[in-house]
Amino acid sequence: MQLEVRPDPAEVGRARRWARSRLAGSGIEADEPLAETLILLVSELVTNAVVHTGCPAVLRLSLPGGTEGPATVRLEVADTSGRAPVPRCADGEETGGRGLALVDGLADRWGWSPEGAGKRIWCELDRCTRPQDPAAAYGSGATASATSTASAASAYEGLAFEVV
Repeated sequence: MQLEVRPDPAEVGRARRWARSRLAGSGIEADEPLAETLILLVSELVTNAVVHTGCPAVLRLSLPGGTEGPATVRLEVADTSGRAPVPRCADGEETGGRGLALVDGLADRWGWSPEGAGKRIWCELDRCTRPQDPAAAYGSGATASATSTASAASAYEGLAFEVV
């Protein structure tokens, strides 16, 4: 599924609304961490396309078919600018320049490739399987430490992430 995006900053909000409606239709709940992260990534990549290139873009989402088991959500933004994306190191006072760093920190994988006269930037998020009940995972003799660790991990169910 895809959405054509005009080179107008107001299109970023439209892209977020469109992505939310597609997530809801695929069984991914709006309050799932995966959905919240994906909407943030949509916002960053579409903003980069419309603000930094001044060209129309196409937003594509590839969503899993069901809610059971692990699956990967793929987000792509293609534009007609031949300029490569350039990650920046933003100083504390700067209001921009953190988008690709955010993508790098939140996505499980990301990259870009030339496409015709333009390029395609993509990222993927892995939707993890739901964790088991902590008592079942550790057996009936689970220690308090193992149970609390499992409980803490379940707070982040549905989202694969890396702490940096």
